[in-house]
Amino acid sequence: MPWSWSHPQWHPTVWLLCAVLLCGYYLALDYIGPKRVQPGEPVATRAQKRNAILAVATIFVAGEWPIHTLAERYLYSVHMIQHLLLVLVAAPLMVAATPPWMARALFPGRLMNVARLVTRPLPALILFNATLVFTHWPTMVDASVHSEWAHFGLHVLLVFTAMIMWMPVLSPILELPRLSYPGQMLYLFLQSLVPTVPASFLTFGSRPLYHVYTTFPRMGISALADQRFAGIEMKLIGGAILWALLVAIFIKWYRIENREGIDLLSYRDVERTMNRTELTKHG
Repeated sequence: MPWSWSHPQWHPTVWLLCAVLLCGYYLALDYIGPKRVQPGEPVATRAQKRNAILAVATIFVAGEWPIHTLAERYLYSVHMIQHLLLVLVAAPLMVAATPPWMARALFPGRLMNVARLVTRPLPALILFNATLVFTHWPTMVDASVHSEWAHFGLHVLLVFTAMIMWMPVLSPILELPRLSYPGQMLYLFLQSLVPTVPASFLTFGSRPLYHVYTTFPRMGISALADQRFAGIEMKLIGGAILWALLVAIFIKWYRIENREGIDLLSYRDVERTMNRTELTKHG
């Protein structure tokens, strides 16, 4: 069916999912959080609540018309935008929205040991990027287009492993420690390089990799050009988001180091003054 902006196709399941996520989050804050924190301690900061709302809003935008319909029935390049929103926007916001007590509640007992293993930098990178390749494999893409449940399942898997990938940078608890600032920058740099491989296959391929997208109505762009544009999106948009965060981390690290240097200098000045005073007294 030709695309029409005047006939939106709403997806009630997306509305339901977003309502469940947001209501579940706030119910946990109201009924579980007070039992897990010290008296007078907030169950969640304003920033965490804001991040939760933004995460759910991103999921809604990625999963609802027009993005979902365009991604599933017309353009692979929009399918890529959908994945970038889920992986590089929704997933880190969900991690950043999680208070420490909630994170600990999600990993009770031996699950914490498993979490310690998979959230280490190398396993996290491997797990996420293996999932990224798996979900963009032609067979899986074709299956997801023909089945709403397969599409939903692949998105859940992608977001889950993306949250694991973000833990070395955004982990809310000491049991799953973040990397140092230089370590975070190196980690994000490596993550910006890895998708170059699948992006290259998409961008420089001589024929469409996804047969199902060749059967859809065209929107002024061929299936091959659409695929190449998707590869460019994966590399440039994904890389831009990661590099923007990398720069933000560098600025934060620089300011902390600079402030500590000033504090140390001030301490030494005070120490010298005190020593001079002592010498004057004894002189």
